[in-house]
Amino acid sequence: MIRRVERLSSDNIDDFFKVHSGKCGWCYCTAWWVPMWEGWTARRDEENRQSRLDLFKKGEFDGYILHVDNQPVGWCQVGKRDRLNKLIKQYNLEPNPEVWAITCFMIRPEFRKQGLARHMLKVILEDLESRGVRMVQTFPNRTKSNESGAHWKGPEKMYSEVGFKTERDDPNHPILSMRLV
Repeated sequence: MIRRVERLSSDNIDDFFKVHSGKCGWCYCTAWWVPMWEGWTARRDEENRQSRLDLFKKGEFDGYILHVDNQPVGWCQVGKRDRLNKLIKQYNLEPNPEVWAITCFMIRPEFRKQGLARHMLKVILEDLESRGVRMVQTFPNRTKSNESGAHWKGPEKMYSEVGFKTERDDPNHPILSMRLV
């Protein structure tokens, strides 16, 4: 099995859409970009896909794609945290342009439970460190998963196993962080 993780760019947009097809579609990783949660579940696939296309047009390539044997199978949304106003408000965070955030983590169902997410996370953290990122936060959900059983922000256990520490504890929505540099 050949695994490759690459940053999202204008060159691999088709792979982004392949990862987000079928059961993994609908959102296109736009949840944090809409102004509020109200009405989110009523949004249609086409609306979210267009929102993602609009983000690409603005130069927003906010994540990484995992390939297994040249097939795109995973996605992780990563970027400067303060670009996501809804995230800042929901978690009552003080703005800090130095902090980056992992806000979505998804492996296609047929590729789960193979250690691919942990591998992908390690590669992402190495890349962020090489780019001079000093602090990364993530916001796992302890209580709810989506209809396929996946925690769309990534499992807390995985983050802890690679070195994230609890920055702010909460029974449902903790904040974990990791200093890189």
